[in-house]
Amino acid sequence: QVQLVESGGGLVQAGGSLRLSCAASGRTFSRWRMGWFRQAPGKERAVVAAISWDGSNPYYINSVKGRFTISTDNAKNTVYLQLNSLKREDTAVYYCGAVEGASGSWDYWGQGTQVTVSS
Repeated sequence: QVQLVESGGGLVQAGGSLRLSCAASGRTFSRWRMGWFRQAPGKERAVVAAISWDGSNPYYINSVKGRFTISTDNAKNTVYLQLNSLKREDTAVYYCGAVEGASGSWDYWGQGTQVTVSS
């Protein structure tokens, strides 16, 4: 059974930084793709960044390029999202997602972690 557990969210002032972690368990993830998504109030959940488990093929939405960094630590079975230069519009619940293979539907989700950016 795949389990994804996020941590690291919190309240931060605009311009600040946070690091989100997603601990994955239940499978060998070597051929999986991992992603970070976010959902703001009144909006749908949407991808923020994604990466293959071996650290290749990172993807970012335009609004976070240069500010956020996604990475993996295979030894710890953990995916990270470093959030720098945070803006109020980054406020959302952040979710870790996983999909087996390079494409397909995101079938596995964590419980989410709240990121709140104050002005």
